[in-house]
Amino acid sequence: QVQLVESGGGLVQPGGSLRLSCVASGSILSINRMRWYRQAPGKERELVAAITSGGSSNYADSVKGRFTISRDNAKNTVYLQMNSLKPEDTAVYYCYADIAAYYSGSYTRYWGQGTQVTVSL
Repeated sequence: QVQLVESGGGLVQPGGSLRLSCVASGSILSINRMRWYRQAPGKERELVAAITSGGSSNYADSVKGRFTISRDNAKNTVYLQMNSLKPEDTAVYYCYADIAAYYSGSYTRYWGQGTQVTVSL
């Protein structure tokens, strides 16, 4: 089965950095869009960053200039480099991807299970 697995979350002090990774595995033919979302307690899930198969990226205003999304198509992996972290960045971060599997012929939405990022002293 196709699966997305996030890693790299953890506890970090304000001003610190973390690098999240999301690896897609399974019978994958191709991956189109990949995105990072986050959800803080009591808040709606929000789009943090998105990247196309060609590498074009987009960011939420709250993270522009601090976060960078990238992907390695050969490794079926998307990354989120998070710098200058703030307490308000604390959330569960979720990976999303549109993936076409072998013998499917169409793209399907896949979500990772999330990785906790906590920014605190």
